[in-house]
Amino acid sequence: MTQIIPTWETESQLVAQGAGLICGFDEVGRGALAGPVMVGCAAFQASRVGEQLPKHLRDSKMLNEKSREKLYSSLSSWPDLWAVGAASNAEIDAWGISLALGVAALRALAQVEQQAYKAGLSLTSGSIQPSLFDEIISTDNLEPSAVSGAGDAEVPGAAPLRVFGILDGPNDYISKALDSQHAPQIAAIPQMSTQVKGDAHCASVAAASDLAKVTRDRIMEELAQQDKYAAYEWQNNKGYGTKAHREAIKKHGPSDLHRVTWRLV
Repeated sequence: MTQIIPTWETESQLVAQGAGLICGFDEVGRGALAGPVMVGCAAFQASRVGEQLPKHLRDSKMLNEKSREKLYSSLSSWPDLWAVGAASNAEIDAWGISLALGVAALRALAQVEQQAYKAGLSLTSGSIQPSLFDEIISTDNLEPSAVSGAGDAEVPGAAPLRVFGILDGPNDYISKALDSQHAPQIAAIPQMSTQVKGDAHCASVAAASDLAKVTRDRIMEELAQQDKYAAYEWQNNKGYGTKAHREAIKKHGPSDLHRVTWRLV
């Protein structure tokens, strides 16, 4: 199978629209029977768009485990900012998979915002033009934390970066989750776009894909070492519905990390 090499094409289009910080998002664990669903967020400033990509950057599904681990080592220091957010199996059972994915993505974005402010970056929502942002912060109607996120001091004179997002797939579950009571507060709401097979075509989404996949795989492998989960062999199946995994559920019943509202056997 010929592998598609990601490019900066979509990110370049967003820079032309005024993006200052581009966040690629990708999910992992949507179809698993056990464990969390996780969404990676890899963020790049506009000035980074167009630079040479890490060697072997691909959609994580196109790489074997050894290649993903090797790529992770270089990717962990490549984005300007990155994080992986999670929603537990209990949250998936309570909310449904779509909202769980959205909340997981927003948890990742909230971490990225925190990293941005600690790095001295000022962020603003993607839908706000810079001139309008200047007008907003000149009023007395907003507390500083409403602009700067978690109450961190703003950098005097720093131009705010408009945040744009690219989400793998056809559905924007991130924007839909913004008003949920379960979602963290996001100060700089990204202007979202979706792209089918974005993890194969977009550099930022491909980075998020590998970071999320390796993070979740490591968690499932670690859990598999505990006696109460050993029978499910998560070190091999990562919680997905393999024949051996389903047979173990039939024999031992579901664990406290299984998604019990799903068809497990």
